[in-house]
Amino acid sequence: MYSQCEFGGWLLENKIDGTQSEYVRIPLADASLYLISQGADEDTLVMFSDVLPTGFETGVLKGKIKLGDILAIVGAGPIGLAALLTAQFYSPPKVIMIDLDDYRLEVAKHLGATATINDKNNTSVQDVLSLTNQKGVDAAIEAVGTLETFDICQSIIGPGSHIANIGAHGKSAGLRLEKLWDRNITLTTALVDTYATPTLLKAFMSGKLDPKQLITHHFELKDVLEAYKTFGDAANQHALKVILKNT
Repeated sequence: MYSQCEFGGWLLENKIDGTQSEYVRIPLADASLYLISQGADEDTLVMFSDVLPTGFETGVLKGKIKLGDILAIVGAGPIGLAALLTAQFYSPPKVIMIDLDDYRLEVAKHLGATATINDKNNTSVQDVLSLTNQKGVDAAIEAVGTLETFDICQSIIGPGSHIANIGAHGKSAGLRLEKLWDRNITLTTALVDTYATPTLLKAFMSGKLDPKQLITHHFELKDVLEAYKTFGDAANQHALKVILKNT
């Protein structure tokens, strides 16, 4: 688990400052950087530093998605959408996306979701059960990090299913063991290790993966405060991923 390494692990924006500057010194670079092809789109490659491997490793792979599985993703932000993109490697017949933002749900539909649910009326559990003939889903990916979204995942899974938690929880979330103890479910949590980055890069270079669709805004580095303002008002600005450039 690279993320838990005693001599490396999660450094940038955790133990040391992040990378929003003209130049960056990368610790342990010989073991943490990947050579990119000349002429490759740099904006798109930004998605491979965190968003895509997080959605794929801690969501899709931890959720044990396999051919024929019905999948629900709770949270249509960049991480949830990255999970949606990479889950399609396994051709799930149904991918249900749940969120409160109609724009992001429209993006999810464009990216391959077979059904979208706006949970503003707290009906997502009933809606998912209706879409699955009351059986529930084979895997639920939690990509928000709140008590409410985690509870949705617990309520929509079927027997033998998986809950893959991606969301960073700042508060305690209850575990409904009284309902889950006899259902043979698996619950996973994880920090991204980025071991899947080479695989994702190959998928991108072969045309099997197009994460550029997650980029909605570009700003010059000198306008970083405006970029943060835009991302802070993501719902009204229809912002997903914001790219900063130093030209």
